[in-house]
Amino acid sequence: MGEELLRVVNVKKRFGRVEALKGVSFNMNKGEVVGLVGDNGAGKSTLAKIIIGYLRPDEGEIYFEGKKVRWSSPLEARSAGIEMVYQDLALVDVMSVARNFFLGREPVKGKGLQLLDFKRMNEECMRTLSDIGIKIRSPHVMVSSLSGGERQAVAVARAVYFKAKLVILDEPTANLSVREALRVLELVKELKARGISSIFITHNIYHVYEVADKFVILDKGSKIAEYYKEGVTPQEIIETIKYGKPVAEVIKG
Repeated sequence: MGEELLRVVNVKKRFGRVEALKGVSFNMNKGEVVGLVGDNGAGKSTLAKIIIGYLRPDEGEIYFEGKKVRWSSPLEARSAGIEMVYQDLALVDVMSVARNFFLGREPVKGKGLQLLDFKRMNEECMRTLSDIGIKIRSPHVMVSSLSGGERQAVAVARAVYFKAKLVILDEPTANLSVREALRVLELVKELKARGISSIFITHNIYHVYEVADKFVILDKGSKIAEYYKEGVTPQEIIETIKYGKPVAEVIKG
């Protein structure tokens, strides 16, 4: 077993009368890829937002690198090494690739009146993209001109550059072509090769099955199953989601 990175213990969250999470627990190790799956309304995004500090749990605990944490904001979680690649990517269309790469964390130069170090931004952005196998013609290219797969690559490369320990990907292959989706799966494998853990949130079981080490399955706010890859097939995961109970119970039923 590897060294534990994240532990979620009995996390609950309500929005008015709606119980979004009903005591969810799971853990993951360093370098591990966890597929967080379930139907719409299962609680996947709510759980992810709690892990990154966007939401606070009503009950339960989060441990990161062995320490109990209660993030005051996503910025605090990011400083600790947790990055989230949102479905809408949180990239600014009217800004260049390099500006998006460093957005909010731009390097500066000079004393007194400090200026953005554009040369460094351009060079380090392109080097990092190249390191993970992504070719973009120029750091000056506007994000609006990039394909969906290229946008995902910029977001993932940004996480690599800023030394993320855990990357949460929210539906990273949604609305992508077959070729682009396969490239995103390669990026997840690249993160794993670098020892970076990932939580892969998706509806596409066949995509996540390619890269995940284990699967945490949610249904209406509850964890209904947790499988290691070697013990389950994609079809069994689909059936667990479909029937709202583990495969063994489906067979017995």
